[in-house]
Amino acid sequence: MRPHHTKTKGDLGVLKAQADLAERGFGVLIPLTEHEAFDIVAYKAPVFYRVQVKYRAAVRGTVEIRFRSFWADRNGNHRREMDKDIVDVVCVYCPDTGRCYYLDPKKHRGAVKLRLAPSKNNQKKGVLWADGFTQFPLAP
Repeated sequence: MRPHHTKTKGDLGVLKAQADLAERGFGVLIPLTEHEAFDIVAYKAPVFYRVQVKYRAAVRGTVEIRFRSFWADRNGNHRREMDKDIVDVVCVYCPDTGRCYYLDPKKHRGAVKLRLAPSKNNQKKGVLWADGFTQFPLAP
């Protein structure tokens, strides 16, 4: 059973990303604040990578990643587009596959759908298969 609270989902995504990056040989650093554009820092000598983590469930055979953030406070609902100059990598944890997917946000605009299963019309052109995003995109 998946957790439903947004904060719980985010925390689980960050933990899964930390474990996945550690298994890949990265040092994982955690900022002392929740108010940065990134959630963790992955380190592989001599480079530091700012990583924003997202938790996304699969819907109709795809995992959709939007390069923006939403939140609510006493002033209402808010949306902010990702500043791709201060985030190096987006890590998406999908609870349905139990895997982390990595994207270089500068290579994508708007939203991206990673396909887990073939589409009903068997479209092949322009399909981004999730299996093609399991490696860290910027590793030296």
